[in-house]
Amino acid sequence: MTRNPGNLTIVAVLLISAAIFSSCSKESSSTTGWTYNDSRTGGFEVKPYLEQETGPGLVFIEGGTFVMGRSEQDVMFDWNNIPRRVTVSSFYIDETEVRNIDYVEYLYWLGRVFGETYPEVVRNALPDTLVWRERLAYNEPYVYNYLRHPSYRDYPVVGVSWVQANEYAAWRTDRVNEMILIREEVLDWDPDQLNERNFNTEAYLAGQYEGLVKENMQDLDPRGTGERSVKIEDGMLLPAYRLPTEAEWEFAALGLIGNTVYERVVERRLYPWNGHIVRSSEKRTRGTIMANIQRGRGDLMGVAGNLNDAGEITVPVYAYWPNDYGLYNMAGNVNEWVADVFRPLSHEAVSDFRPFRGNVFQTPLRDEDGLLVPKDSLGRIVYQNVDPESDPRLPSRRNYRSADNIGYGDGDYASSRFYGDPESVERIGQEKLMYDYGTSSLINDDARVFKGGGWKDRPYWAVPGNRRFLDQNEATNDIGFRCAMTRVGSPVGY
Repeated sequence: MTRNPGNLTIVAVLLISAAIFSSCSKESSSTTGWTYNDSRTGGFEVKPYLEQETGPGLVFIEGGTFVMGRSEQDVMFDWNNIPRRVTVSSFYIDETEVRNIDYVEYLYWLGRVFGETYPEVVRNALPDTLVWRERLAYNEPYVYNYLRHPSYRDYPVVGVSWVQANEYAAWRTDRVNEMILIREEVLDWDPDQLNERNFNTEAYLAGQYEGLVKENMQDLDPRGTGERSVKIEDGMLLPAYRLPTEAEWEFAALGLIGNTVYERVVERRLYPWNGHIVRSSEKRTRGTIMANIQRGRGDLMGVAGNLNDAGEITVPVYAYWPNDYGLYNMAGNVNEWVADVFRPLSHEAVSDFRPFRGNVFQTPLRDEDGLLVPKDSLGRIVYQNVDPESDPRLPSRRNYRSADNIGYGDGDYASSRFYGDPESVERIGQEKLMYDYGTSSLINDDARVFKGGGWKDRPYWAVPGNRRFLDQNEATNDIGFRCAMTRVGSPVGY
C-alpha cells in the first residue's frame, strides 16, 4: 500500500492549524469548561500571577520549625520563657529598624493631610523626645536634635509607643499600595489629598475611594461599564505592613538558615551569629563587638582612639554585620516592639503553628442592609469586634467563641482558679483575678513584648530568645521597631 503525499500534507496543515487555534484560545475552567476572561461566558477574570512582590525595605524570610524561647541561662529567675518547638510561616521583615527620616516623612504626610482640620492626629503620632531626659545626666542635646537633625537621619527612631508603631505600619501600607497603582498607571499623582480624601487600601478595595484615575482596569462583566478599579483578585496590591509576631521576630533574628544542612541545625545559636560570645572571631575583625550594647558598667562604646562598638547611644541602622537573612541589628542598637501581648507562660499555651497571643477578632461595620458603613473622617473603613449579631454562628463555633482572645488560657476569667466563684469575682474584680495588675504585677492586656536588646543593655538582652514587656502606650529611648508583612502563597521564594 502506497502513501499519498498529498494526504500527509493536508494532515500536517490541519495539525498546525489546530495548534495555532489552541494557543490562541482562552484558558478555561478545568471543572466547568467555561472560559475565563470572556464576556460571552459572564466575564469571570483570572489574571496572570507569578508571586508576591517584595515590598520596599523588606527581606524575604523562608519559614520553618525552630525552638522558640530561652536559650540563655535564666539569670532573672523569671522562668517565663520556656523553650518550645514551633513552626513559623514564610514572611517578610524590614532589613533595618525604622529610621528617623522614615518617621519624619510620616509626620510630614500627616501634617500635610490632617494638620489643619485634625491637628490631634499629628500630635498623637509625635515621638516622645523627652525620653532622653534623665535626672542625673545631661541629655538635652538629644531631646532637641535626635529626631530631626540630619546627623541622626539614618539612626533608628525611638520614643515611639507600640500603638504609634502600629499606626505607622498602617500608613506605610497605604503609601506603598498607592505607589503601586501610580506605577501601574491606574491612578495619577494626587498631592492635594486632604482629610478623608486620602488613599486608603481597604477603602479603595471597598469602592469608597476613587482618586485621580488615569486608566482603570478593563471590566469584562457584560453588565458592567467596561472599566473597574483594581480588585484583590488581581494580585497587584500588597498585604498590610504590620509589627512582626514574637515568633517571627525571634526566628528572623536567629537566622538559622545559615546553620542548616538539609534538616539538621548544626549549631544552635545564642545570638544572631555563631558562637557564644559577643566579639568577632574573624581574623580581620577579631575582638570587635558584634552589636551596639553596653559591655559593662559605664562602658558604652570603648576607649578613645580605639572605640569598640563606636556607639555612644544608637548607631546608623546599617552599622555592624547583617545576620544570615541579611537583617541588620537584630541584636543591640534598639530593642524592638513585636505584636504579642505579654504573658509569662505564653509559649506553653500558644499554638504550634504561627504562635501569637493578642487576637481580637473584628469585622467591618455594616448597616441594616448589610452594606459597609461610610469610611470615617480619616478615610478608614470602620471596624467592630465580632459579636453574635454580626456572626450568628459565633456561639456554636469550635475555633473561637468571642472576639477578645488575648487572655485565653492564661489571664482570662475562665482560666483562673476563681472560675465559678461569683463571691470572689465580686470581691476581687474579674479583670484582676490572674495577675492583680497594679498591686503585685504590671501584667495586663496592654503589656506588649519587646526584644533584641538596646544600646544601654548588657549582652544578656541581646539574645533573641529573651523577652521583656512594657505598656503599649509607653516609650523609651532604647525601643524602636521594624515592620513585617505576611507572605501569601508558596513558602518558598522563587
